[in-house]
Amino acid sequence: MMDYDKILSDKCKEIKPSGIRKFFDIAANMEGVISLGVGEPDFPTPWAIRRAAITTLEKGKTIYTANAGLIQLRNSISKYLSRRINIEYDPAKEIVVTVGGSEAIDLAIRAIVNPGDEVLVVEPSFVCYKPIIELMHGVPVVIETKIEDEFRLTAEVLKSKITNKTKMLILPFPNNPTGAVMSRKDLEEIAEVLRGTSIMVLSDEIYSELTYGGRHVSIAEIDGMQERTLVVNGFSKAYAMTGWRLGYLAGPAPVIKQILKIHQFAIMCSPTISQYAAIEAMESCDGEIAKMVNEYNIRRRWLVNALNEIGLECFEPMGAFYVFPSIKSTGLTSQQFCEELLYKHHVAVVPGDAFGECGEGHIRISYAYSLKHLMEAVERISQFLKELK
Repeated sequence: MMDYDKILSDKCKEIKPSGIRKFFDIAANMEGVISLGVGEPDFPTPWAIRRAAITTLEKGKTIYTANAGLIQLRNSISKYLSRRINIEYDPAKEIVVTVGGSEAIDLAIRAIVNPGDEVLVVEPSFVCYKPIIELMHGVPVVIETKIEDEFRLTAEVLKSKITNKTKMLILPFPNNPTGAVMSRKDLEEIAEVLRGTSIMVLSDEIYSELTYGGRHVSIAEIDGMQERTLVVNGFSKAYAMTGWRLGYLAGPAPVIKQILKIHQFAIMCSPTISQYAAIEAMESCDGEIAKMVNEYNIRRRWLVNALNEIGLECFEPMGAFYVFPSIKSTGLTSQQFCEELLYKHHVAVVPGDAFGECGEGHIRISYAYSLKHLMEAVERISQFLKELK
C-alpha cells in the first residue's frame, strides 16, 4: 500500500489551495448565482485576433516555434514596450514568450531565488507569489499596504523590510485585488531605495493597459531601474485573451538567458497559434483596447458610487478591473460575509484575506461584467446588508 504522504514533497503539501477558487467551486453547483469574482474580461477576443488564428490553422502553421517564441512576436513586443513604457528591449536576447503571465512570474522567481533568500511581497496581491517562493525554499516577506496610502507601496515601509538576505521585490501594479496604481513619483521614491543594492524587481504589469486617469508607468523606465527589473505582462487582460495562455517576460540579457533554460526544459515553447494571433493583437488592436478600457471605466465609476451608496466604503481604484470595498461595518469577517452572501443571495465575490492577511475586512469584486450584471448583484448585496441590521 503506497503511503503518498511520505512520497509527496513536503513543500507542496504545505501550500494551501487558492482562496479564490473555494467560492466559485460552490457557486458552480448552485442555481441563479451571479459571480463577480473571476478576473476575466467579458468581451470576446477581438475578431482580427481570432481571424489571425484561423488563418494560421488554415496554413498549417502548427509546429513548435523557437523556445523564446516567434521572433516576429518578440519584435512586436519590443516595439510595444518602446511605445508604451519608453524602454528598448533586444527582441533576440531580452524577451521570452511564456504560457501566460503566470509562467513568466514562475520563471522569474525560479531563476533568481536561492534557498533562504528573502523576497518582498507587496500585499494585498495576486495569490501565486508566495507559493512559488516557498517551492524554491525562499522566504516570502510580506509588505502590507494600507488604504490610507491608497494601497501603494511607500519608500519608508520598503526600506524597513530590506535585510542583507533580500533578493527580490515583487511589485504588482496596477494591483489585483485593490485596483491601486503607482505614480511616477511613487516609483521614483522606490527606485531611490533600491539603487546601490543587488535587489531585483519583478514588476507584474499584466493590468498595465487598464489604467484610468493617465498613462501606466513602469518602474523599469525610472533611471537606473531597467538593469534590475523583470517586466511581466501578457495578452489575457488587455486583449481579452485569457484562454489563449500567452504572456511574456522582458529583462536584462544575462537573466533572460538563464530564464530561457528553465522555459526550454519545462515548457518547450508557448502555443504556436496563440503566438501568431498575438502578433495581430499588437500590430492592429490598440483601438480595441481603448474601447474595452472605456467600458471598464464606466463600470468602475458606477460600481464605486453604488457600493458607497449602499454603505460599503469603497476606495476608488485607478487600475485593473476590481474594487476592494470594506465590509468592516458589518461585523463579519471577509470569509463569513462571502459565505452568507453566496448562500443567502447567490452572489459570489472573493474574501479579501485570500490576497493576504491585510486584506481581511474587505472583499474583491470584479467589474469585468456587464452593467446589467453588476446592477443586479448590487441590488442583492444591498438587500443582504439590510438583513444584517
